[in-house]
Amino acid sequence: MVAHPDIAKIAEEVLISLADRAQIPTFSSRPGGLNLAQAYQVTPLLRAAFESRGETITGRKIGFTNRQMWKPFGVDSPVWGYATSRATYDLADKHSFALADFLEPRIEPEIMFGIKTTPACATSDDALLDCLDWVALGYEIVQSIYPDWKFSASDTVAANGVHGALLVGKRHAITPRKAEWLRELSTFQAELYCDGKLVQRGGGALVLDSPLNALRHLVELLEKDPLNPALRSGEIISTGTLTLAMPVAPGERWTTKVSGIPLEDISIACA
Repeated sequence: MVAHPDIAKIAEEVLISLADRAQIPTFSSRPGGLNLAQAYQVTPLLRAAFESRGETITGRKIGFTNRQMWKPFGVDSPVWGYATSRATYDLADKHSFALADFLEPRIEPEIMFGIKTTPACATSDDALLDCLDWVALGYEIVQSIYPDWKFSASDTVAANGVHGALLVGKRHAITPRKAEWLRELSTFQAELYCDGKLVQRGGGALVLDSPLNALRHLVELLEKDPLNPALRSGEIISTGTLTLAMPVAPGERWTTKVSGIPLEDISIACA
């Protein structure tokens, strides 16, 4: 792995951009560029910075699992970033969500998993489910430190997967109905509403054919990564958007309804 000469400076610039809510030019467009392998060298530096200011790692977000988003963003595989205690919430405790701290925020309805034991690489779907404690429907708020949501895959990774916040819905145990979850995760349908108006349709099949496949892809990425640790018990994994990501604005109320899987509808008001 060839190190980028300015990895520490890139991490510092990302952190300043997030703190100041000020957008910056993409790193891939600058002299010398930034490739995907180099971008993942930024990730442990971001984690160290998060932890040094008192945050704990709550899990990982997986991005670009919806293949419909690959061509517009010039990517051909999913990426990931960290979620922390600073912006991980239970939806039951969060009836409204302030957008002021985020840059060009968008909302993504997602399936989220709770890790029970570290998943092994190249494991079966059945064995992968055995590594999970729970499944939930929730939202990820994503943001772009780059103007107009124009960036490459490496820029996405350098910006911590364009992660903003996780809003986790009611958790449902895996074990009592493991076979049913396995089938439903790949076939269920989702509808995303803004102020009561349907704006997007999607479902589990849009997430690499199943959110379980997104989790497997993350496990495989981490298996090959000498810098970033494997998944650990207790981590929350947000598996990628079930629809296209939608811009959000204060005053809106967003609702997701699902069918074909026993998960509750979820709503959040934006402030």
